[in-house]
Amino acid sequence: MEVSLRPTAAPLKTNPLTRVASVVQPELDEVSARIARQTGAFDPAIEAYISYALESGGKRLRPLVALLAGAATGAVTTAHIDLAVIVELIHLATLVHDDIIDDAERRRSQPTLNARWGNALSVLLGDSLFAHALDLSTRFEDAEISRAIARATRDVCTGEIIQTQRRFDLHLAVEEYFRIIELKTATLFAVAAELGAKLNTTPARQTQALANFGRHLGAAYQIYDDCIDLAGHESTTGKTLGTDLRKGKMTLPMLQLLRHASAIEKERYCALILEGDSASVGLLLKTTATAAMNDSVASGMMRLEQARIQLEHLPESPATESLHLFADTIALMLQSLREQAA
Repeated sequence: MEVSLRPTAAPLKTNPLTRVASVVQPELDEVSARIARQTGAFDPAIEAYISYALESGGKRLRPLVALLAGAATGAVTTAHIDLAVIVELIHLATLVHDDIIDDAERRRSQPTLNARWGNALSVLLGDSLFAHALDLSTRFEDAEISRAIARATRDVCTGEIIQTQRRFDLHLAVEEYFRIIELKTATLFAVAAELGAKLNTTPARQTQALANFGRHLGAAYQIYDDCIDLAGHESTTGKTLGTDLRKGKMTLPMLQLLRHASAIEKERYCALILEGDSASVGLLLKTTATAAMNDSVASGMMRLEQARIQLEHLPESPATESLHLFADTIALMLQSLREQAA
């Protein structure tokens, strides 16, 4: 599938999301400041650990979705900033637990919590972040907001459990993979967009369109993240790569690798996967197995096209244009992986 980019799409740069965030940059900066201040809500005995978990920054994709959804449906209010903080705290909690499950040593160019303080402490820190985020969510006047956040958190955890349950499952269907990423990643993008609209009492049709946009965008981003785990470079990503394969997570590029393989090749590839040989599988995807990478990228591109279609239900505005640009930016990130494999 060819990349479909709007005329406003910019070439991929060091920070490709800068233009996307420009419409809501002051509010996004406030979200980051508010997240840093959350350490004060915890017991002084654990403040240093919480601060370490929160200070690594990151792309702030989910807060950005929430803020842009608010801007595209009216105005960004303090409630939108609250929402953005909450969804990012939930995301950070999942990262803490992911790093434990994966035995990851680095994230965002610094040691992970588990690498510094061990698994036992890190599990409890992740739990504390989850609990704090849900406590913050109860402060919305509309109880349905907090219920939606709680349901999304449950779905994220469900997706992670199913993925862990299906580790090293060489018979995992592509459809099952998509169900897993819908739960563990796309759900939080969807709720960020949906509630960003709901806080502005947006009509149901537009609210649902934004929820769908977030879901498709989140799925596409997860596909990109799964591809880069095998085909990326640690020097540029700042995190431990190859962890999905070493832990037996059957991501889309690996499933496509098996689908395209001959019987003899499939036997060899299965052995590499079961051995957790991420270097060899990554090299295959970068060199000989271009079809597997191309198909994975094409799946991400299709989800982005579906995301763009949802935006047709929104009025034209700088924020709506930024949502289009958001999809374009992820498309460029995917395209760069396809060009590496060509």
